[in-house]
Amino acid sequence: MRTLLLHGLGSSRGIWDRFESRAPDWLELWDAELPWASAGDGGWSHRSDPTGPLARALAGVDGGADLVVAHSFAANTLLELLGRAGAAETGPEQIRPAMAPAAPPRSAAVPLPRAVVLVSPFYRSAADDFDWAAIDFYLNHFHRILEEGIRVSAPAGLPAEIRVAMGERVRERIGPYGWMRFFEAYLRTPFLPVADLALPLLVVAGDGDFAARPGDGRALADAAPDGRYALLPDCGHFAMAEHPDRFAALVADFARPLSPLHAAPEPILDTHLERT
Repeated sequence: MRTLLLHGLGSSRGIWDRFESRAPDWLELWDAELPWASAGDGGWSHRSDPTGPLARALAGVDGGADLVVAHSFAANTLLELLGRAGAAETGPEQIRPAMAPAAPPRSAAVPLPRAVVLVSPFYRSAADDFDWAAIDFYLNHFHRILEEGIRVSAPAGLPAEIRVAMGERVRERIGPYGWMRFFEAYLRTPFLPVADLALPLLVVAGDGDFAARPGDGRALADAAPDGRYALLPDCGHFAMAEHPDRFAALVADFARPLSPLHAAPEPILDTHLERT
């Protein structure tokens, strides 16, 4: 089963390493180094529409991706891409988000997956859920999210002051334009046509995630017609790195019904996927 892994803002494809070492063999794993990676140059953020890199990543999977696993900012960008695909079928004037940037013309349709896993997506169900305090938090504490990614992926024993300095350096690479692309995507989430998503969707959240609130992940899963929700205890914003065994089990159990019967082994763990 072809599975595409998409990392979040200021991260890299390396964030999936622990999951990849534990994923079942019947998942054919692909990953992409997206332009918003920690070592990126920031040029991607000068364009208002960030969905292009994801569309190219999807098109780059030979035979098309059956499953896409997207983290954080990539999860939000994927939701926008899926929403536009639905608009192409039902009429963009009917479901296009009010705040969405105009989609650029495409020479060919983006190959869409059969199912998606969204890890720590940013979501709010109503525009009134955003206030000035939210802007203040994500502007002035943005570096904390980046530092957490460094903490969970760096070798043990990395001094805290080094981790802080690395987080600040990544923040500078992302820059104000990159932050704006992130927060604009977050602000558009109340207008996304989640109720029209015609594919299985799993939202994975950590109960200690201070960046993407776990309750908002549940609300996103509730809004999707075939949405499921999994909350990991003692976990923050990076479930695939913090609890790779449990995360691999969740993905495997979710993907198993979409796989050939002969390729689907018994569950790795009792994952208790919740159908919302």
